Amino acid sequence: MNNLDLLTAITVFVLSVLVGIEVISKVPATLHTPLMSGSNSVHGIVVIGAMLIAAESHTWLGYTLAFVAMVFGAMNVVGGYVVTDRMLEMFKSRPATEKPAADTLEKAEV
Repeated sequence: MNNLDLLTAITVFVLSVLVGIEVISKVPATLHTPLMSGSNSVHGIVVIGAMLIAAESHTWLGYTLAFVAMVFGAMNVVGGYVVTDRMLEMFKSRPATEKPAADTLEKAEV
């Protein structure tokens, strides 16, 4: 990788970070969790990209960066599914509780 390729890669990375911050800051808080839980496939692509980096790397820095990217990507995938599971739990119906006996209702009304 020559200096121009490295400069291009760093420029794309910095621009993507800035655009990502701008886009995420415009999303209302009520929509943030559903949108992020639905984007688990994007985090899977990050893990695959980190594996490709590890396969093409020949230095300890490349291996370290690929490992860190895989760890963060895997954490995002697992975290996305945990958030999705919690959100789906909110929509499940709860078991019906026992109704109070009629005589306790009469005592409470008096």
